[in-house]
This record gives sequence, C-alpha cells and structure tokens, in this order.
Amino acid sequence: MIDRGAVEDCLAAQAMEKGHALRTQLNNRVILERFCAWTEKHHLAGWNALTLSFLQDYLRDQKKRRHLAPASLKLETVVLRNFLNHLQKSGKLQAGLADLLELPRLFRYLPDTLSEAEVDALLNVQWEATALGLRNKALMETFYASGMRVAELAGLRLESLDLTENTARVIGKGNKERLVLIGSKASSALQNYLNTGRPRLVKPRSGGEVFLSRSGTRLTTVRLWGVVKEAMRRSALRKNIYPHLLRHSFATHLLSHGADLRIIQELLGHANITTTEIYTHVEQNRLRHIHQSFHPRSGQPPQLP
Repeated sequence: MIDRGAVEDCLAAQAMEKGHALRTQLNNRVILERFCAWTEKHHLAGWNALTLSFLQDYLRDQKKRRHLAPASLKLETVVLRNFLNHLQKSGKLQAGLADLLELPRLFRYLPDTLSEAEVDALLNVQWEATALGLRNKALMETFYASGMRVAELAGLRLESLDLTENTARVIGKGNKERLVLIGSKASSALQNYLNTGRPRLVKPRSGGEVFLSRSGTRLTTVRLWGVVKEAMRRSALRKNIYPHLLRHSFATHLLSHGADLRIIQELLGHANITTTEIYTHVEQNRLRHIHQSFHPRSGQPPQLP
C-alpha cells in the first residue's frame, strides 16, 4: 500500500524550497493525487515498487484518456519527476528513476511581438487629461519600459518605486524580488500620474499600490487588460494586442539593440536562461524575413522596374 503522506511531505518541501505560488501548489496536488489514485487502482505495493514501465504506462493512459496536449503531458511528467526525486531523497525509492523518465518534446512556440513603430503608435495614443487618463498613460509606458508581467504591474507599490533612479522592485513568480528598469519616458509619465492623477483616485480604503481603479482600490489584472485593449482601439493598429505581447516586445527589442541575454533574463525574472533564449529565435526569424525580402539573391522573384 502506498504512503500518501509522502505527497504531503513533497508539496510542503517544494513550497518551502522553491517558493511555489499557491496556484502551483494546488496544480501539483491535483496531479499527484491523481497519480496516487491510479497506483492504488493498479495495486502498487509501495513507492519502492515503482518502475519506469509503470510510470510510462500511467502517462500513456493519461494522454489517451484525458486527451492531453504535449505541454500538459510535460507538466504532468515534471511534477512526477520532482516527486520521484523527493522519494529518492527520503530513501523511499531507488536512485536514478526520475532521470530515466524523459520529458516529451515540445514544438518551440515563438511569441508574437510588436515592431518598434507599432509600440510607438500604441504608446502615443491620446488619453484624456483626467486622473484615469494620466493613469492609463503611465501604465502603458511602464508596461513596455519594464517588461513586467500583468500581476507584477498590478501589485506594484509606491515604496517599490525609485523615480530618481528610474527603477522599481517587483515581486515575481515564486515570490522572488527583482529590480526592473523603467526609463525616462515611463518615469516622467509616472511622476505626472503620481503628482496629479493618483491623489484624485485615493479613497479611505486605498492601499499602497501605484495603479488604482476609479473606486480607489488596486487595479485588477482584468482591468489592466482593458486598458491595453483600449490603447489598441485608439491606436487603430490592426493587430490583436494583449498585455504579454508588450513583455515579448520589450525583450525582443532589447535583444535586437544588442542587450546581453543574461541581462534580459534578469530583467524578465526568468529562473532559467532557456526560457529567455526563445527571443533569440524570434530575432533570427525577423532577420531571416528581412533578408528574404530585401537581399537580391535571397531566392525571392526580382522586382521589375
């Protein structure tokens, strides 16, 4: 009979060591409890009886029965591998089994980005000279200048800003703090909003967040989406623009102007450099398109005068 207490021990250890967010902990729990139920159904004698073929059978069953996409199957595999490593450390499983469980190969997804001209069109839209208009201007400038995630921008606090140095400290994934750069244009828009706009939004129940709603409460991520969509509408850009697109564009533009990949990793708050390397492929695709469009011997049909 398997010991389900090992699952609780694993989840607690990961929350402590890796700083997993509550949502990640919940997802991991669901995956491991599903795995436990499957092992009990198939009469596994104990964790030390696990074999590679047993694990592969489980993953094949999950893929077929639940119609798992490759990314979902990879997530299941990663959670299982982490659990196997925990069992190994606690002496309940033979060493090396986790390493034998291979991750499924994924198609490399290249994110969409905006051109620099498109970003200019988006950031140069006209907002009303109201508290909300000043807020929206500052929000859009800060979004692109910093490369923050939506939740990070929503949670940005006054005490985290240093507009004299054009920097801010944000709390990212895994509750990790990092320094982001804001830039002079975003800093100027923020200063204008903080001096003139935000005081008009503050209510008795307002907190220390930088960006406030009409009612004086913290701006939600849903409303942040709404601001980006409104900027898209006003810019007349014929492109589906969403918050994370600004983050992708921030990273791609830094790379195209010669920024070191490690610096971009730090600014984005990526735990692994392989996550940041996706932007090198985006830039290579862009350069390849330019070459094919303009080089006389690129294989494109010649343009007759």
